Amino acid sequence: MAILRRKKSKLVEAEEKRSDLGFGTQITDPDTRLLNRDGSFNVKRIGGNFWGRYNIFNELIICSWKRFFTLIVAFYLVLNLIFACLYQAVGIENLQGVDLSTKGTGFMDAFFFSSQTLTTVGYGRIAPIGFGASTIAAIESLLGLLIFALATSLLYGRFSRPVARVLYSDKAVIAPYLDITGFMFRIVNEQDSQLIDLQVEVAVSMLKKQSDGKTVRRYYGLKLERSKVNFFPTNWTIVHPITDESPLFGLTQDDLLTSDAEFLVLLKATEDTYNQTVNSRTSFHAREVIVGAKFLPMFSDVAGAGVVTLDLRKLSDIQEIPLSSEYQPHQ
Repeated sequence: MAILRRKKSKLVEAEEKRSDLGFGTQITDPDTRLLNRDGSFNVKRIGGNFWGRYNIFNELIICSWKRFFTLIVAFYLVLNLIFACLYQAVGIENLQGVDLSTKGTGFMDAFFFSSQTLTTVGYGRIAPIGFGASTIAAIESLLGLLIFALATSLLYGRFSRPVARVLYSDKAVIAPYLDITGFMFRIVNEQDSQLIDLQVEVAVSMLKKQSDGKTVRRYYGLKLERSKVNFFPTNWTIVHPITDESPLFGLTQDDLLTSDAEFLVLLKATEDTYNQTVNSRTSFHAREVIVGAKFLPMFSDVAGAGVVTLDLRKLSDIQEIPLSSEYQPHQ
């Protein structure tokens, strides 16, 4: 029995072919960028369940070292204060060896006894007596074992997690390229660890007004001069040639600003030490694109050194240069 297939409408076919990176078409506020320079998505979720959207383990893995240790120390102090209050509640006198000359010294002894119990150090000067104090100490000892096991796994996860420490130039440029012009930005690997099989994808997001007068956001993939390199020991200037097939062809800087153009960048590579795939993201807004400039070399001339010297401080160094024809090939 033959199966009849309904012919798709032109609107459905057009919708299926529409390029969308996952942000949708409804974000049309010109003051809102899709991707922050640090690679984080500029999206805030509200209205959901806190525990449903917040992953504590993931947050502690990806946060900065400063924030990580601040949270660990704060948690350690608060937990010891809680147990010190519990010992105070059952009676400080149930901690044998506590200095009871003043309320302050007694509470501080309870606090430090809590820290010793939590870490299973147990110097022995203070010991719990009675059922209440002994029960609290037993619970705290068990909790301490679990907490330090978790802290150890967090430290291991942070040290063992490969991260692509790719630096991006502060600005992107529109510069002469061969006999035309090109959109360019520059990257470099900040770490001594090697990245291999590096691949890059670049797309541009722009606001477009439809025939019905409604403004929507459109996405266009940009063809690159080179989208993959096997090795990444030095810097790499990524170039999109602005040919007559480019979505940037014929656009001026004012056009880019009016259309709220944002260039979205995704890098994928294999980290050589752990042999794992890592990625890095960023974006360049139209305000961060300089028309009529080129990047200066990053190599430092060290005579007799016998090694290639790359100065990372020169990553964003540019020089103004006139364009023969703005965004256009030579006639």
